[in-house]
Amino acid sequence: MIVPHSFAAVALVSLLNFVSAADRTVAEQSAIADPAKQCEAYYYAPVAEQLPNFPKTWTTATIPASDTTARTKFNSISNSIPKIQPKGPEIMVTVQSYDKVNDPDCWWTAGGCTKPKLAGIPEDISLIPEPRTLGYGFDDGPNCSHNAFYDYLTSHNQKATMFFIGSNVLGWPLQAKRAFEDGHEICTVGLIKLVRVRSSKPLLRRLISFLVTAFTDEEAWAELYYIIGFKPPLGDIDDRIRYIAHSLGLTTMLWKYDTYDSHPGPSGLVEVDTVEKHYKEFIDTAKSGAFNHEGAILLMHESSNLTMSQAVKWYPDLKDAFEHIVPVGVAMNNTQIYVESSITSPTFQQYVSARGSTVEEEESNGALSLSASLSTLAMIMSAILYCTSATF
Repeated sequence: MIVPHSFAAVALVSLLNFVSAADRTVAEQSAIADPAKQCEAYYYAPVAEQLPNFPKTWTTATIPASDTTARTKFNSISNSIPKIQPKGPEIMVTVQSYDKVNDPDCWWTAGGCTKPKLAGIPEDISLIPEPRTLGYGFDDGPNCSHNAFYDYLTSHNQKATMFFIGSNVLGWPLQAKRAFEDGHEICTVGLIKLVRVRSSKPLLRRLISFLVTAFTDEEAWAELYYIIGFKPPLGDIDDRIRYIAHSLGLTTMLWKYDTYDSHPGPSGLVEVDTVEKHYKEFIDTAKSGAFNHEGAILLMHESSNLTMSQAVKWYPDLKDAFEHIVPVGVAMNNTQIYVESSITSPTFQQYVSARGSTVEEEESNGALSLSASLSTLAMIMSAILYCTSATF
């Protein structure tokens, strides 16, 4: 579980319990078909009123002067944080000079390390224990224009884990609330640190600006203190950041397989042919029996029309290749995965059993309502995964 650090620490998701915005409801927002209109700004009082309790959006987080609880907790662990230097500001230079053979920091960016070198820090989650199962999720939402995508998931009774960027939640709270109400698991991703990169390509500079190991100790603490879960952007993590995350009760979530749906190609843009190639290769891998003993996590995004369209296009093939497609928290059998003790998630077996009943109902009646068959498991909504570590 996660320590409820303070009201501010849990407010982002707690705010999703409010009913409506001043000028529209979740249902009204979800009914808008025009993507441009979906992305028109609106006022949502519960979020607007709590903005002073959070670090400034779209900037590297700092501990607000008013948050003495956060400051006290940071001071209590600051001396025990591993003496690993931040990898910035010239992070690409650091990658080139880093000791990749011995990998003393267990730096994922340098060599894919997921098992910490330091004692007492849990191993990253990059695969799931359930065989022939896909841990299904999407990064970097909520996308303001995601209605068609979410409608598609609903029509197929498919739940996923949505790794939201906190600044996006503050900007598009009704879109985030829809995910909550649709029954998806909600977690977070997106830690911003602007670093200098010696590259002539603006897109490369933008991508590298999200590497979390460039943070100082205090910046990393501030970024992690005000979120509910932790998935490092681009997988950038080392034992220093793992220690800070673990001290806050967070376990690091990674992946082994990637659709590359947000990676720019030689043209400087994401290339559809490349994305489809990676989807197909992953599906072929699944059909070969590679996941007969343990399941997989596939990196996908909600960040653009391209990423959501590709997710829709390849969903039938993924469904054919895997026995089960489930939210990652369910795949990990995390049942108490949120700060509110009243909110629980089903076990993998409970979820699969309920899903199986729904599939049989679909086949006989054409029904497409997983939420109905999961009525006894309604608390699956808002499940937050990988927040499994004991807290201090």
